[in-house]
Amino acid sequence: MNLKYTSPRGTKDVLPEETAKWRYIKTVARQVLNSFGYEEIIAPMFEHTDLFTRGIGETSDIVTKEMYTFLDKKGRSLTLRPEGTAGVVRAYLQNGLYTLPAPVKLFYIGSMFRYERPQAGRYREHVQVGVEAFGSDSAYLDAEVISAVVTIFTKLGLTGLTTQLNSIGCKECRPKYTEFLREHLIKNNSGLCENCKVRAEKNPLRILDCKEESCKKIVNEGKLSKMSEYLCGNCVSHFDGLKDGLKILKVNYKLNDSLVRGFDYYTGTVFEVHSEKLGAQTAIMGGGRYNNLVDEFGGEKTPAVGFGFGLERLVSVIDALEIKLPVENTLDLFIVHLGFSAMKKALELAAELRVSGKRVQMVYEEKNIKSQMKTADALKSGLVAIIGDNELRDGVVTLKNMVNGSQKQVKFENLKTELGG
Repeated sequence: MNLKYTSPRGTKDVLPEETAKWRYIKTVARQVLNSFGYEEIIAPMFEHTDLFTRGIGETSDIVTKEMYTFLDKKGRSLTLRPEGTAGVVRAYLQNGLYTLPAPVKLFYIGSMFRYERPQAGRYREHVQVGVEAFGSDSAYLDAEVISAVVTIFTKLGLTGLTTQLNSIGCKECRPKYTEFLREHLIKNNSGLCENCKVRAEKNPLRILDCKEESCKKIVNEGKLSKMSEYLCGNCVSHFDGLKDGLKILKVNYKLNDSLVRGFDYYTGTVFEVHSEKLGAQTAIMGGGRYNNLVDEFGGEKTPAVGFGFGLERLVSVIDALEIKLPVENTLDLFIVHLGFSAMKKALELAAELRVSGKRVQMVYEEKNIKSQMKTADALKSGLVAIIGDNELRDGVVTLKNMVNGSQKQVKFENLKTELGG
């Protein structure tokens, strides 16, 4: 075979065996988030480019390197969404959701697009589950948001989970720490990667999140002051409240002074959930509070908090930990037919059984019994209904149990009952 086309680099085909896992994860996520009072929102896959440059930050890697941006036929700059929060904030304002009782709790499941280096569990198109809660500045809401995602992961069988926490301050206290970092890192920039030499001037806080080993060494061994030393009284109180809330909700956590996340809109709380059972790449998701984004987009001052996790990354973690999800797509029945008249009857019976919710398969050509039984076995059908001339004459099927080999005759009209329908 000479393939003429393959999928673009950084994308993948999600095949039936894996889509069953995705479907199960989405179902669990929806059930858990509904129990926490979240309702689903579906926002467009592309937005005006300025929405992301302003929201995520012009100096972030996502904006400078990773966005899929294009001009439409009228010359307007549009971008495939690289993350979900900015679009949901826009929808929250545009559709007047701020008139609803606070907190307004929303979640979404959809594709995000980033031009980044493909690696295990990360693709240029990835599907994300995200949560946004608007209208409350309570640290206990932060704790409950973290508890929601930990609950999802726990229900999926993940264990050894720890939430890494940090507070990156607010408009009152963060500028003082940012200025300290700027002065220190500009003077001592030997060893910084080229990107971080630019960040030292424009956004030095992002250096704490750099993955280059030379930059991590400067951060970890440079004896830098921590953001916690610069937090104002309100931020200290909020962070203490978050830790208290996590204790109440029995969520394991540890502090990480270098955690800043990749979006400029975060304020105060930032967090990631990690699994201690993974190797070097232990993070499964991330999120945080963003109390300034709604008013920066033109709304009233509105506190907000949220998180996101990628399905591809989560599935790769589930597979790596050898967690077996209950997702077997077993057939209820495979119908074997011998002869054209029997095939028409099989078609009729299959349609009737499917109406009652049964999963039924058959072949649509006249093939011998050996070939059809081989197909039934490949599809892992536990039961096979055989229709030949004798069965047609007597109005029955020969129902064979593929597990123990037993068989019996069942009238056409009783087949649904026999299958538990």
